[in-house]
Amino acid sequence: MHKNLRTALATATAAALTGGLLVAMAGPASAAPSGVDSDFNGDGYRDVAVTAPLASVSGKGGAGAVTILYGSPQGAGASKTQTLTQDSAGVPGAAEKDDQFGAHTAPGDFNGDGYADLAVGAPGEDAGTDANGGTVVILWGGSGGLAGGTTVSDPTRSIHDWFGQVVAAGDYDGDGKADLAIASDINKIDIYRGGFTKSGSTGGLYTVTAPILKVSGTDIFNLTPGDTNADGRTDLVVDGFEGDSQSDYSYNANYWLPGSSSGITTSGAQKLPAGVISDIGDVNGDDYGDIVIGNSWDPGTETPGTAKGGSVDVVYGTSYGPDGIERVNQNTAGVPGSNETGDNFGYEVSLGDINGDGHDDLVIGAPGEDLGEFKDAGMVTVIYGGTSGLLETGSQSLHQDTPGVPGGNEEGDGFGGEVLLSDVTGDGKADLTVGIPWENDSNGQAVTFNSDGLKINATGRGIGLGTVGLSSAGYPMYGFHVNG
Repeated sequence: MHKNLRTALATATAAALTGGLLVAMAGPASAAPSGVDSDFNGDGYRDVAVTAPLASVSGKGGAGAVTILYGSPQGAGASKTQTLTQDSAGVPGAAEKDDQFGAHTAPGDFNGDGYADLAVGAPGEDAGTDANGGTVVILWGGSGGLAGGTTVSDPTRSIHDWFGQVVAAGDYDGDGKADLAIASDINKIDIYRGGFTKSGSTGGLYTVTAPILKVSGTDIFNLTPGDTNADGRTDLVVDGFEGDSQSDYSYNANYWLPGSSSGITTSGAQKLPAGVISDIGDVNGDDYGDIVIGNSWDPGTETPGTAKGGSVDVVYGTSYGPDGIERVNQNTAGVPGSNETGDNFGYEVSLGDINGDGHDDLVIGAPGEDLGEFKDAGMVTVIYGGTSGLLETGSQSLHQDTPGVPGGNEEGDGFGGEVLLSDVTGDGKADLTVGIPWENDSNGQAVTFNSDGLKINATGRGIGLGTVGLSSAGYPMYGFHVNG
């Protein structure tokens, strides 16, 4: 899953750089909505949302935009793309300076009509006189794709800012309806029960106080949904700070909060390894969701569990929740590269079954990887899953000098700043989208790769600002957030 924009910018500055379980369902186009996850137009193929949260819209810098790369047998965005902003017809609000529309997204069928919808956070939105109060909009799926939208009401606007800096969809109470969790800059999570309507009503609302330190302005960095204990209810991994009080020194921490018949609960919460970014999928094929956590910091940051160049922890799922940890880094046998300070290995992670063997595979972004003379050119590593867990043998690496990958290695591009595995071709095997938000002075780019049935085919398709009709003014950071 994916960092909130303000956290990512802070992390990237320090580093000299500015999915839930995959449900693989093949299917051709059909007249009725497909019900396939992340299929916004109901044609049977998963679609991919790529954001440019700092894009200029009608001259408004940082207004933000979301682009949909529609799935097809040829891959994401091969036949159709769509760009939406707050100036698009039917989308609530208006494009304004620094709204950051698209800072975070979450797909889900929120109104139960068989078409996937997309929740979009705009945490910089001013709400009346409340600067940076934030907002969340649901864009509605339909036979023509996403169209129109509805604002999700903020229940406690006066006690926080940056509402919508993180959004996460899942069935947290197991009633078969998509719920929506929304974070702001306090340590509370507002969770809206399924039953959304285009008029703005929901199935109810409750609030969970996360077991993390309350630090004004930066409480929750990330929310990751997935079913770790296989009870049919989505659980939630919450990332933030840990410490005794706001005045004391604090450090990063993750907590697993289980789903229940009443929704997300802190009862039975478990502390997990540190790391801002995480995803949940089934690496060893035992039907329990395994949690992968990227800890991309170097030692000396005072963050627990750091390794030179970064690392990734896999916490395996069981009937009673997460248990057992496997760690990989670039000094692990069979993993391409080697541990070097500033690699940011684990800056982004995503899980999906690339070869269709029933085990989710792991893609890891290392945007700080130096390649030859090019500092922070960036690299993506693919590690395949198996019955015993991750199989480091047979791993892949991709960068912009890999034959078939669009572009070329350049200093500061940060290839792998965002990664997503999702079956967009409908063959039951996960394909890869890589975001490069710092490409060409932070214009950004997305590159899509298809599975060849066994591995990721290195011949990719580059999709940039010109392709999707966005301005290059300022620093759009197209490819900052990718979901689907």
